[in-house]
Amino acid sequence: MALPALTAQQRADALAKAQRARKARAELLAGLKAGTVQLPEVFERAETDEVVRKTRIIAVIKALPGVGPVRAAELMRGCEIAESRRVGGVGSAQRSALLAAVS
Repeated sequence: MALPALTAQQRADALAKAQRARKARAELLAGLKAGTVQLPEVFERAETDEVVRKTRIIAVIKALPGVGPVRAAELMRGCEIAESRRVGGVGSAQRSALLAAVS
């Protein structure tokens, strides 16, 4: 399947949208790292914010203070969350298990 031909304006708009999404995602993860944003707040924001909803849950967990790649992988396995899952795709049982494990 061939990609649709985009005009220069459409391409510029898409690049600007992607840049805004990357910046918002970076701010979210920085807030988690700094402790100004808590995990329950991330799940609340995911209900209305598309950027938060599309952020990979592994990146969110790794951004938590004191959680590195190994601990994040353990949490993901313990809560039965797939590596490819995004915040918006985490089920309510998985969400509850993750919140209980982190707190």
